[in-house]
Amino acid sequence: MRGVADVRTYDRTVRGAAGPRRARVYTPAGIRTMAAPALVFFHGGGYALGSIESHDGLCRGLASKARVVVISVDYRLAPEHPFPAAVDDAIAATRSVLDEASSLGIDPNAVAVGGDSAGGCLATVVAQALKSAPLRPAFQLLIYPVTDATRRAASHQVFGEGLMLTERSMAWFTESYLPSPALATDPRASPLLASDVSGLPPALVLTAGFDPLRDEGRAYAERMRAAGVDVEYVCSEPSVHGFINMAGVLREPAQMFSLIADRLQRALSVRKEVPSAA
Repeated sequence: MRGVADVRTYDRTVRGAAGPRRARVYTPAGIRTMAAPALVFFHGGGYALGSIESHDGLCRGLASKARVVVISVDYRLAPEHPFPAAVDDAIAATRSVLDEASSLGIDPNAVAVGGDSAGGCLATVVAQALKSAPLRPAFQLLIYPVTDATRRAASHQVFGEGLMLTERSMAWFTESYLPSPALATDPRASPLLASDVSGLPPALVLTAGFDPLRDEGRAYAERMRAAGVDVEYVCSEPSVHGFINMAGVLREPAQMFSLIADRLQRALSVRKEVPSAA
C-alpha cells in the first residue's frame, strides 16, 4: 500500500505525557479539510518494536480507502520506557488531537481511535480513559488487540508455537513492557479486566483465527457487547497475527482491509467531499 498516490503526508508534534511526540498526518486528496473525520492510530510491535514508518503503508491505505485523516502517533517504547509510558502518551496524544482539531482540519466529534496488536490495547485504554470527557473518541478500531496481559486465554496455548506470534516472543514483550508481573492485571495493561466497560464508543474488533490473541480479542468484544456497547466482531479464520499488513498481496487480508475501511467510513459519517486547497 506504499504506492497510494492520493494521500498527502506531513509530520508534526502532538502532546505526549512527558513532552512532545512526533505524529504523521495522512490526508486523502479531495476531502473537506476543515471538517474531516479522523483516526488516531497506534502501531503494534509489543510496546517495544514498530514505528510510524513500519505502519506507514497501512495508514496511507486507510486514509485513502476510508477517506479519513489518519494521525499516526510515535509513542514511547519499552524497555527504555516501560509501562505506563505508552499508555500515558496515547491518552495525551489523543487529547491533543481532539483539542487541536481546528489546526488539523478535522471534526473533533468524528475522531476514531485505533491500532493493531499492542496499539489496539492502547486504543482500548484511551477509549476507556476518555469515555466521559467532553471531547472523546467516536469509534474504536481494534485490530487483533492485546486485552489481557496475563496471557491465560486458551488460544495462547493452542497457537503458542510455529506461527507469526509465539508464546516466547509474547513473554519477551510482556517482560520488557511491565516492570513487575503484578502489573499484568492493571486494566491499563489488560483492558479486559477493567471494572466497567459500559459507555464506550462503538467498536469493530478484528481477530485472526490462528493467533494467540484471538480469544482475548473475542472476550473483550463480548464483554463490551454485554455492557451495551455497539460492537461488531469479525474473525478472519484462515489468518495469522499481523495479517492486515499483508493486504497488498493476499486476498483474505485485502478483504479484511476493505471491511475495516468501510466500517471506519460509515462510523464517522464521512461528509460529501469537496475539492481541498492545493
